[in-house]
Amino acid sequence: MVEIASSRYIQKFFRAIHIACIAIFILFISSDSSGREIQDKPAGKRRIDLRHADEDIIEREQQTGKDWHRLRGNVFLEHNEITLKCDSAYFYPDKNQVNAFSRIHIEQGDTLDIMGDYLFYDGASEIATLTGNAELINKETTLLTNSVNYDVRNEIARYSEGGKIINAENTLSSRIGIYDLTLNTFYFKDSVRIVNPDYILSADTMNYNTETETAIFAGPSEMKGDSLYLYCEKGWYDTKNNTTSIWQNAVIDNMQQIIRGDSLFYNEDTGYGQSFGNVTIADTNNNIIVGGNYAWYFKYPERFMVTDSALFTQISDSKDSLFLHADTISAISVIDTAGSEYRLMRAYYSCKIFSKDLQGKCDSLSYSFRDSVIRFYEEPVLWSKENQLTSDSVALFTKNRQAERIELYNSAFVVSQVDSVRFNQIKGRSLTGYFKNNDIYKIDINGNGESIYYLIDGDEIIGINTAKCSRIEILIDNGNITDIFEYQNPEGVIDPPSASPGENTKLDGFTWHENMRPKKMEDIFKNPY
Repeated sequence: MVEIASSRYIQKFFRAIHIACIAIFILFISSDSSGREIQDKPAGKRRIDLRHADEDIIEREQQTGKDWHRLRGNVFLEHNEITLKCDSAYFYPDKNQVNAFSRIHIEQGDTLDIMGDYLFYDGASEIATLTGNAELINKETTLLTNSVNYDVRNEIARYSEGGKIINAENTLSSRIGIYDLTLNTFYFKDSVRIVNPDYILSADTMNYNTETETAIFAGPSEMKGDSLYLYCEKGWYDTKNNTTSIWQNAVIDNMQQIIRGDSLFYNEDTGYGQSFGNVTIADTNNNIIVGGNYAWYFKYPERFMVTDSALFTQISDSKDSLFLHADTISAISVIDTAGSEYRLMRAYYSCKIFSKDLQGKCDSLSYSFRDSVIRFYEEPVLWSKENQLTSDSVALFTKNRQAERIELYNSAFVVSQVDSVRFNQIKGRSLTGYFKNNDIYKIDINGNGESIYYLIDGDEIIGINTAKCSRIEILIDNGNITDIFEYQNPEGVIDPPSASPGENTKLDGFTWHENMRPKKMEDIFKNPY
C-alpha cells in the first residue's frame, strides 16, 4: 500500500546535488565564516613573481616614487601555489598587487581553474577578486557568476551577486555561495534552485561534502517533478550508501501516497524505510489515511507496519468516515493464483472502530482491498444504532466506502435495550444484516433461532414474546425492531410483562457491553474496551 517515494526521482534528485555540489549554512557572504571558524593558513612567500610579458613598461608613481609595471601580451605571474595568465596587467611590486585585464586565467594545483575579464589580486592577503564573466572550474563542476572572491591561502571561493553551477543536465543557481576546498564542502544560500529535466528543486540553504558524499539541508526545501513532490526543512542524504533522512515538516508525495512525519528515513538499495513521530500515510487513490508515531515499510514486496497510537481512517463521500485504532496496523501486497495483485491490511491487539452509524471492538481484524471486506476476530462486538451484535467472528462487506451487509458466524447474538433491566434479544447459529445508507434495515437469523421481544404500546410494555425456530427475519427502522418473522416450525408464547424481570428474561450467552461502546472518535483511544 505504501511506497515511500519514486526511487528513480529521489536518486536523481540527490545525485544532482552530488554533481552540482549543493550547499548550506552561510549567513553572510561578506563574513569570514562558512559554518566554521576559519583559521588562516600560514602565508607563503610574500612577493609576486613576474615570469613573462611580451612588453614590460616600468613607470613611477608620482606620490610614492615607487616603480610599477605596465605589462602587455602573454602576461605570466606566479605567487605561491597559483599561476596567473592574462592579456595585460598593472603590477605593483611595492604593494604586492596586480590588476589584470582580459582572458584572465588562474590555476591552482591540477584541478582548479578560475577565469574572468578583470582581476584584482593582493599578494599579502592572497585574495583574488574576479569580475566580468567569472568562471570557476573544479574537476567536473563549473561555476558561472559575475563576480567571485577567491581566498587562495584558505582555498575558499565566494560570490554574492548570483551564480550558476552547470554539470551535465543539471543547472543550479543561488544568490550567495561559498566553496570551501579544504573541507571538500559546497555552501549555497538564498534562492537556491536546481533545474533538471525530471524535476525542479527550490531551497533556502544546502551543503554537500564531497569526501563523505553527504548532502545536508537547512531551511525550507522542496522538489517538484511529474510524479514526485518532496518537502522538508532539515535533512541529509548519503549518496555513497543511498540513504536519506529528512525531518521538520517532512512530506513525500508520489502522486499515489502522501507520507508525513517528524522524520522520514529511506534506504534506496534495500527499499527499506522508517518514519518517526506523527506519521501519516495517505492513500489518495483509496481515500485512506494510516497514522501513528512509528512506521516501517519495504518497497518490494510492498508492505508496511504502523504502531504507537496507530489509526486507520477510511474517508467516505457521505462524510461518515470510519476510524480504526489498534496497537499495530500493517499491510502487504498479495498476488493471487491468477496473478492479480491486491492489498491486505491487518490490525491487531485491542482494535476499536468508530463511525457515525457503526462502532465496534475486537482483538484483531483484516481488511481486503480486493473484496472490500473487514473481518473481525476474537470476541468481536459491533453496535449499529440501538443494536449490539456479537459472535465468534464477523465479516463486514462494504461498497463505495459504505457498509453493504454484515455476517456473523457461530453464536450470533443481537441485543437492543428496552429499559434499564429489559432487552430485546435474538440469537442463532449465524446472522446476516443488510444496510441501507449505513443503517441496518433487515436481519436474517439462520439455525437454532431464539428471540425475546417486548411488545410496547406507547410508553407501556404490554407483553413479552418468547420464540424458537430455525429461521428468523427481523425488520428494523431507525435502529428499532418493527417486525419479527419466524419460519420453520416456530414455537413461541406471549406472556404479560413481569413486574420484576429476572434471569429467565435472558437468553443463554447474553452479554451487554454498553460501557465499551465508543460514543465519539476519541473514545477508540480509551481503555478498557
